[in-house]
Amino acid sequence: MSLPVIFLMGPTAAGKTDLAIQLCQTLNTEVISVDSALVYRDMNIGTAKPSADELAQAPHHLIDMLDPSEVYSTANFCTDALNKIEALHAQGKIPLLVGGTMMYFKSLLEGISPLPEADVEIRKQLEIEANEKGWPVLHQELTLVDPVAASRISENDSQRINRALEVYRITGKPMSELQNVKTGALPYKVLQFAIAPEDRSVLHQRIEQRFKIMLDQGFEKEVKALYNREDLNVKLPSIRCVGYRQMWDYLEGDIDYDEMVFRGIVATRQLAKRQLTWLRSWQNLHWLHMEDENNLQVILSAVSKL
Repeated sequence: MSLPVIFLMGPTAAGKTDLAIQLCQTLNTEVISVDSALVYRDMNIGTAKPSADELAQAPHHLIDMLDPSEVYSTANFCTDALNKIEALHAQGKIPLLVGGTMMYFKSLLEGISPLPEADVEIRKQLEIEANEKGWPVLHQELTLVDPVAASRISENDSQRINRALEVYRITGKPMSELQNVKTGALPYKVLQFAIAPEDRSVLHQRIEQRFKIMLDQGFEKEVKALYNREDLNVKLPSIRCVGYRQMWDYLEGDIDYDEMVFRGIVATRQLAKRQLTWLRSWQNLHWLHMEDENNLQVILSAVSKL
C-alpha cells in the first residue's frame, strides 16, 4: 500500500505548528506548508513563520520561496505541493501538510479548475478601464458575459471583478463555467485533521495575545522595510495579508497606532472565523481540540491503522 498524506488544518493561532513539530519528532515525516503568506521572504513576524529552532526540529517546505513583489496562485501551490509529496514519498516519508489556507487544501484534494495564468497586459487594461468608468460599470460588463460569477461578486470587489473579466478575455469562456471543470484530484490516501477550540473566546484571546507579541518582536520594523520598497503596494497579495495591510495603513498615516492594533486583531479574528466556516462543511474530517493533550496520539493511532 502506498504511503498516505496527512492534512493538519485549522484556524490561525490554534497550535498547528506545535503539533506538527511533535509529529515530525515521532513520525518519519516532513512538513509541507499550506499557507499563502509563508511563501514570502522577509515576512517572518507577521506570518508567525516557524523559527530557525522549529525548522531544525521539523523541516518545512514551500516557505520563503518568493519575493513579496511576486504573486503565487492556487495552481502554483498545487503543482509545488504535488512535487513535494512525490519527493517525500520517494524517501519513504509521510508528507504532513499543515496550514490554514483552505482553498489550497481543497484544490489539492479535489483537483483544480483549468483557469489561465494571469495576463499582465489584460490586467493593466482593465485597471485603466476601471479608472475611467469605475468598477461598478465593469461589474455590469461581467453580468453580461458571466452572470453566475457576477452574482457572487460585489460591484466594488475590484480584485475579483478583474480576475473574472480577465479569464473571459483570455479564454472567451465564463470563469464560472471553467470552475465547474475539475482535473487532477489527489491520488493518495489522505488522513484529514482539524485542530480548533471548543470555546471560540479562547482562540480570540490567543489571537490578541499573539498579535501583541508580534508587535513586541518588531512587526512594525518588518513592515516598514517592505513599505520603503518602491515596488510594493497594497494591491499585492503579500501586502494584503492579515496584519500587514493594517500596519501598512498605519505607516501611510491613514490610521493611528491604537486603531492599527484594533483592526489587526479584528482582521485576524475574521480570518479565523472564515477558516472555521470552511472546516465545518469539510468531509471526512477528524476534529482535534486545542486543549486536548492527546492530539498527537489520535493522529498516530489513525496512521497505525492504515
